[in-house]
Amino acid sequence: MAELLPSILAADFANLHNEIMKVEEAGYLHFDIMDGRYVPNISFGPDIIKALRPYSRQVFDTHLMIVEPERYIDRFVEAGCDVLTFHYEATRHPHRVVQQIKEAGCKVGIALNPSTPLDNLDYLLEDLHQVLIMTVNPGFGGQEFIPAMKEKISKLRKTIDERKLKTLIQIDGGVNLNNLSELKDLGVDLFVIGSAIFGAEDPAGVIKKANSILK
Repeated sequence: MAELLPSILAADFANLHNEIMKVEEAGYLHFDIMDGRYVPNISFGPDIIKALRPYSRQVFDTHLMIVEPERYIDRFVEAGCDVLTFHYEATRHPHRVVQQIKEAGCKVGIALNPSTPLDNLDYLLEDLHQVLIMTVNPGFGGQEFIPAMKEKISKLRKTIDERKLKTLIQIDGGVNLNNLSELKDLGVDLFVIGSAIFGAEDPAGVIKKANSILK
């Protein structure tokens, strides 16, 4: 079954503990880390993750939108992250960072921006737990899904299947209840949803509806 990942970037930061309690039915929590350099926005760092870790049994899936992620891997692992995903362009040596994350005890993913070719992963795909296809340009929540990313998702699904890999496909940006079924049919495994969950009057209800679509 495909999985839903509520993104706390869209949550009420004044009440984060209460916010994650609203989405505890989801198996994952998604954390967007922004440094103001790789993307123009700034979010939060490992201390927030560390503070929330004791209150959740969910998988902590962390998306590093930061320059030179290799400098901060240990801090995020110590904070309690289970999966670390970094951007291909954010480091000079992606393969080295992949190995660093694995050696630190985390699962690893690489994120591709809308304009980043899939070919960049030709010699990395076997080593990855997941590939995050950004379906919006990274840095801000609440953007609309870029339609051209459907073809990109389909091509990645075909490549993974042809190479008989277990690598998961994750997408982030503009995902909601209206397009969830179509995107699942393209072969997506992991769906990051922010505004459509935390902006709703009943976040738990949205998760319930989404899970019924993803069965």
